[in-house]
Amino acid sequence: MSRQRRPMRPTMALLRKDLLLERRAPESVPAMVLFSIVTFVLFHFGLGRDTVEGSLAAGVLLVTILFAAILGINRLFVSEEAEGGFDAVLLAPIDRTALFVAKSAALFLFLTLVELVAVPAFAILLLGPSPWSALPGLIVVLALVNGALSVVGALVSALAIRTRSRDLIVPIVALPLLVPALIAAARCCAPLLAVGGADWPAAKWLLVLGLYDLVFGLLAYAVFDFLLED
Repeated sequence: MSRQRRPMRPTMALLRKDLLLERRAPESVPAMVLFSIVTFVLFHFGLGRDTVEGSLAAGVLLVTILFAAILGINRLFVSEEAEGGFDAVLLAPIDRTALFVAKSAALFLFLTLVELVAVPAFAILLLGPSPWSALPGLIVVLALVNGALSVVGALVSALAIRTRSRDLIVPIVALPLLVPALIAAARCCAPLLAVGGADWPAAKWLLVLGLYDLVFGLLAYAVFDFLLED
């Protein structure tokens, strides 16, 4: 009965634990931020041009965020595997999907923190047009992208954490699943990052990205309990 009255209590407790661990011993967020900035520097010199715009700018930004997210996904369930967290969730009288929701929320927050540094760095190092006019639309697109990365990342990380080749399995499984979201996000961002571009992304591609988040979120939520049992 108490579980029905407070369905979010286990989720918030697990989320709080992850945030406290990251605050006391920062690992994921600093690594993701450093990776993003180094990647932008490499693109700056590797492309042989001072600025990018439009589709190229969207591709550089989103691919960098995607691969930075892989670093966070790889470490998402490390504490549970090392300290018996999976067994504790299995034995506790709570809904086991609370762990999935907490991990997805934690990864979403980590990505948001990373983008607070990475997007300004991208604008300084590479972006030609000013991003200020398109900033509201860009925030919406990145929030939807973070949702896709979070739900898929939490599911794939739980699948791979008990294998020896975790660092290999995560990108192999996650990247193909995230391709539709990346395409839709690139179509949304391209007009926002063009010279004199739109102030808001096309509604069609925003809808595609939102539907991706909804469908994959529900699927991941539905199968996570069975995955945890295995």
